[in-house]
Amino acid sequence: MSGFKRRRLIQTAFAAAVLGASGLAAAPARMGGTLKAGLTGASAADRWDSRTHMGNFIGAAAIAVFDTLTEIAADGSLRGELATAWTASPDARIWDVTLRDGVRFHDGGAFGARDVLASLALHRDDASGARPLVDTIASAERLTDHRIRFTLASGNADFPWLLADPALLIYPADRIPEAMARGIGTGLYRVESFEPGRRFVGRRVETHYKDGQAGWFERVEFLAMSDGAARVSALRSGQVDAIDRVAPARAARLQDAPGLRLQRVAGNQYYGFAMQTGAAPFDVLHIRQALKHAIDRQGILDKVLLGHGRIGADSPIGPLNSYDAGLAAPAYDPDRAAHHLRKAGLSGLTVALGVSDMAFDGAPEAAALFADSARPAGIDIVATHDSSGDYWRETWRQAPFRATAWSGRVTEDWMFSTALQHGAPWNDTQWGMAQSPRFQMLLAEARSELDSARRAGIYAEMQHILRDEGGLLIPVFADHLSAVSDRIATPGTLGTARALDNARLAERWWRA
Repeated sequence: MSGFKRRRLIQTAFAAAVLGASGLAAAPARMGGTLKAGLTGASAADRWDSRTHMGNFIGAAAIAVFDTLTEIAADGSLRGELATAWTASPDARIWDVTLRDGVRFHDGGAFGARDVLASLALHRDDASGARPLVDTIASAERLTDHRIRFTLASGNADFPWLLADPALLIYPADRIPEAMARGIGTGLYRVESFEPGRRFVGRRVETHYKDGQAGWFERVEFLAMSDGAARVSALRSGQVDAIDRVAPARAARLQDAPGLRLQRVAGNQYYGFAMQTGAAPFDVLHIRQALKHAIDRQGILDKVLLGHGRIGADSPIGPLNSYDAGLAAPAYDPDRAAHHLRKAGLSGLTVALGVSDMAFDGAPEAAALFADSARPAGIDIVATHDSSGDYWRETWRQAPFRATAWSGRVTEDWMFSTALQHGAPWNDTQWGMAQSPRFQMLLAEARSELDSARRAGIYAEMQHILRDEGGLLIPVFADHLSAVSDRIATPGTLGTARALDNARLAERWWRA
C-alpha cells in the first residue's frame, strides 16, 4: 500500500467527527478511486488564467487545482480557505486578513502574503469580470508573510464574501505566467493532464491542509460534453459518474432511473434575455417596459423549465440573498405592452434576438414562446441562432438583445458590482450612469451602510428600479439540475450557489 493510501485511510478514521463539525458530511467518507464527470461550457480557449474563465468545465477544474481566500460552504455560510481569520474596523473600511500558514504550491513553493497581493492585482485588468471587486480596494499592505491589511475606498461589510469569487484564485507571485501555463495552485488536486476544451485530469496531492475534511478521490477526470443527450448517455452507460445541466425534459426520465439520482437544487440561477440599454432601440425606457409586459413568464416556467424553477421579476436578486425584496413580476399584458410602444412613438416593433442552447437549456424554445406572446402587442421578435461552442465569448458580447443566464451571487453587493455596476466587464446590459444615476448612487451607498434595516431599504429600491427600468428580462429562476451515479456519495447538504455542490464536487464527494 502506498504512503498516499495509508495516510488517507488513517485520516478517514477521523472523518466522521471532523466532517460532522464542518458540515461537509454526516457519515465517514470513503477514500480513493476516481471521479469522472461530463461537464458543459468547455472551450478550446480555456486556460488557467482565471480572468478568462467561463463555463462549468474550467470552473470546476480550477476549483480543484487552485484555492481562493474564502469559500461559500454548502449551507451558504462563509468560511476560510487560504484565509483563516478576518477582522474589520468599525466602519468596515479596513480589513486585517490572516493567511493560512504552512501551505505550499504544487511545485513546492511556500504560500504567503505576496502571492495574494500579486494575484488580486491581476484583476485590475479591464477584461477581468472580477475587476469591480478588486477596484474597491484602495490599498493592500503586507503586514507579515501571513497577514495583510486591506484598506477599502469605502466601508463594505461584504468584503470577505467577495474574496470567495471564483475568479480570485491565488497564484505564486514570482511565477504567475508559469502557474497559468501549467496549473500550479494550492488546491487538493495537481494537474496531471489538461487538454483545453476537452479533458482535465487531476491527481490528489500527498498532503493538504484539508486532509481529513475534503478531497476524497485519488484522481478526478472532467470530460467536455456540450451535447445534452450525449451527457445523459455517458452517465447511463457508466462512462461518467456525474453530469451537469440536465435539461428539464430529461429530468423526469432520470428521476427514477436505476442506479442514478437527479439533483434538483434551487438557487439564484436565472434564465432570460439581456437588452443593451445603451443601444437602440433598447435605450428607450418605454421599449424596455413594452418587452417586460410582452413576455409570458408562466408559460416559460411551465413549458421550458417544466416547473423546475420559479417566476422572476427582472432582478437577479433571489432567495439566497439576505435582502431579496420578493418583487411581484411585471404582468403579461399585451395591451399594456402596446401602450408603452405608443408612448415610444411606435405602432409596432421588430427586434432581433440572439439565441443559443449554450446560453441555457431550452433557450430557443423560450425565445419562440417569447415571440408568440409578444406578437399580440405588435412586437415581432426574430430569433437568430448561434450554434457555436463559444457563444459566451462571441454572441454574448455582440448582440444588443440576447439570451443570457447566470448562477447569481450570494450577496447583493457581489451580484450588483459584477453584473450591473457602471463600467463592469460583465455588465452585459450596459446599465450605467446614463440609464440610472440613482441606481449607481445607491450601489455605493449600500456598500458602506452597516445598519441592516437601512441596507434592506436601499437594496429593495434598487431591485424595484431594475424591475421597472432595467435591461434584464428575467422571466424565471431555474433550478440547478444535475445527475449522479449511485457509485458516488454526496453530503446531505449540497451547495446552492452553483451547480454540482458549488462546483466543488472534486473535493466534497467520494466513492460510495
